[in-house]
Amino acid sequence: MSAEKKCLECGSKITGRIDKKFCSDQCRISYNNRLNSDNTNLVRNINNALRKNRRILLALNKTGKTKVTREKLLENGFDFQYFTGIYTTKEGAVYHYCYEQGYLQTDKDWYLLVVRQEKK
Repeated sequence: MSAEKKCLECGSKITGRIDKKFCSDQCRISYNNRLNSDNTNLVRNINNALRKNRRILLALNKTGKTKVTREKLLENGFDFQYFTGIYTTKEGAVYHYCYEQGYLQTDKDWYLLVVRQEKK
């Protein structure tokens, strides 16, 4: 004789398979959305910041290689905290990338914008 199983989301009686945890798909979805909401918001906000940075670099770098001021980047809402990768050259120059769009600080207030070339 087994104990009556209850839905993890709403507490209703569960019928059916022995390993079932939810009474319906809606309860399963609601439970998982609630469980993951904090992480989802964090990831969503970071992804939005990365996409915004990429769009800004793309808009300012029409030729594939250009110089802009830090002020111009900040004016457009660029957030230097978010990037997807770092590349350091043999000479020690440090490029930061937002996907394929990159930047290198050349002087105190100037940045060289570049586009990463795919290796063939």
